[in-house]
Amino acid sequence: MTATAPHFGPIPSTPAMRRPLAAGALLAALVGMVFALLLGGAGPASAHAALTGSDPQDGAVVATAPKEVTLTFSEQVAVDEDSIRILDPDGKRADTAAVPRDLGGGSLAKYGVSLHAGLPDGTYTVAWQAVSADSHPVSGAFTFSVGAPSKTTVALPTDQAGGGLVGTLYDIARYAAYAGFILLAGGSAFVLACWQRGAGARPLQRLVVRGWMTLTVATLAMLLLRNPYTGSGKLADAFDLDGLKAVLDTKPGAALVSRLLLLGASALFIAVLFGAYAKREDEREKKDLTFGLAIGGTVIAAGIAGTWALAEHASTGLQPGIAMPVDVLHLLAVAAWLGGLTALLVALYRTPDIGAAAVRRFSRIAFGSVIVLTATGIYQSWRQVGTWSALTGTAYGQLLLVKVGLVALLVGIAWISRRWTARLITGGGGAAAKATDATEVEKSSPAQASDAEDPDASGTADASGTADTSGATGASGTTAEDPARAAQLARQQAAVATAEKKRIRDADPDRSGLRRSVLAEVGVAVALLAVTTVLTSTEPARTEEDAARASASAAAPAAAGPVEMKLPFDTGGTNGKGTVRMEITPAGTGANELHLWIDGSDGKPMDVPEVKVALTLKSKDIGPLPVVPARLTEGHWTAGDVQIPMAGNWNVAVTVRTSDIDQTTIDKNVKIG
Repeated sequence: MTATAPHFGPIPSTPAMRRPLAAGALLAALVGMVFALLLGGAGPASAHAALTGSDPQDGAVVATAPKEVTLTFSEQVAVDEDSIRILDPDGKRADTAAVPRDLGGGSLAKYGVSLHAGLPDGTYTVAWQAVSADSHPVSGAFTFSVGAPSKTTVALPTDQAGGGLVGTLYDIARYAAYAGFILLAGGSAFVLACWQRGAGARPLQRLVVRGWMTLTVATLAMLLLRNPYTGSGKLADAFDLDGLKAVLDTKPGAALVSRLLLLGASALFIAVLFGAYAKREDEREKKDLTFGLAIGGTVIAAGIAGTWALAEHASTGLQPGIAMPVDVLHLLAVAAWLGGLTALLVALYRTPDIGAAAVRRFSRIAFGSVIVLTATGIYQSWRQVGTWSALTGTAYGQLLLVKVGLVALLVGIAWISRRWTARLITGGGGAAAKATDATEVEKSSPAQASDAEDPDASGTADASGTADTSGATGASGTTAEDPARAAQLARQQAAVATAEKKRIRDADPDRSGLRRSVLAEVGVAVALLAVTTVLTSTEPARTEEDAARASASAAAPAAAGPVEMKLPFDTGGTNGKGTVRMEITPAGTGANELHLWIDGSDGKPMDVPEVKVALTLKSKDIGPLPVVPARLTEGHWTAGDVQIPMAGNWNVAVTVRTSDIDQTTIDKNVKIG
């Protein structure tokens, strides 16, 4: 007999084997579409510390240059000598370039910058950029004038801090970090709690390892980008060692370094989980190792989740001592649910021997995660939103409503998955029985089945699904004399058994229904993760409303109508008695028009050589602001563009001169704005 050459062609691609590839491509397309929409339509990250007040205020006109400019924020910010800059009309620094003084106390975040003495009149620009307590950069600018407004060479910046290419890259790294953590923590929890035999499944191993790699690379990228993200915005500054050193001294930098150290510990955890644990066969030893890995993995996962809680929203604002542990629980529940869901999807499509018991165990874990997410989510929503109006009237509140809708949709699909799981458990015979037989075949030769999971390492089957074994027999008619041929035959048989098992499993309608519902869950989960990540870079609704209220009080609306007053006067000279009638329109903050009429003692228009007006807001130490009206006709004087910087009870003083030596000043307090 002559030996026939072995057949090394590919295993035939059946519709059942093509469906996992199509599902994977669909999921990948969905992930790419959601992230592209979010990143493509997103602007710079919204500020989390808002400017709630300043002295002088935006647009104010003061009589003399102040000794100090103060800025008040909604929360604490990190500042240095360049955080708050005051520029004169020529663009030169008018401040002393010192670190701003902390003038606040308790929850008040107020900072002051000293100005040089003897500053000339004109318009000054206040430009500020700092890092808020929840790690996000904030910036802005406004102007005030000394004496009277003037032209300025300073252009107000239009780009927010944290924008541009660096901001986009940093946002991508943040998305990737959350996704990597969910796959790492959730995939590991799924293996330990739901399907311990999955520790030896290569698809699940790859899923968890890729989650670890994604989180590690994203964390390193965020650490390098942190300096330009909060500072210059130049990508080249990512490799500035001095800037990196400065980042390490900040709370976000310390959190990122801590995360890297914890990822080193998690690498050891992964090595044990997919190494010694996967190979352990003694049930008692495996049970002890499961307990140890569960404790160690929980500590590491909680530590990694804590690096977010210690540096972002939860670390500032109301009740940080409660908010931080709640945030850790929230992240762990998200990872257990969404990461476990992804692991279940991979197991259903790539590892045909997962049983209904594992699905049922995950269903219990997912239900518990939803309860934790609901409780922690309600607390976080109250803390960040505060009022019903903020829920619908702010970007944060609207995104939160979208998130709630996605969670409700996800729970609905999960309920459908539970029904498919119940049918899978109670189905019994038919395809399920055949699949069990195929599983026993795999158990009898685990090494061969492991090789068969990798198409490149496996043998082949002919078009009928039967391995070509003709070449495995030598001239003596036995394979014992040819170990290489025997190994090849074993691989071919394992490949055929695996393909048959997949075919049987794919033919099970209950399992197919479960696959489809879980795939839909993962698709919604991807969108939910993206919306959650956007929420972390959006100004909390409570902060936005506080800033809006502060701005509204600083710039009160104009009065309903003009302010009118009558001021009798007597200069003491000949024909020195009369009455000043004045009207200020619209009597609000900003530009106003002033009309002044002078009547003699006989009630007829009276012509005088000179009239001057001065406005003073004593409560804010503003003024006197001089106004020199121009004579329009006999007894009628007018002045346009009278700037009133803020609302309040203003003292209006009118000086009337009736001769070279006779003049008097009369005044009256009126409410403007």
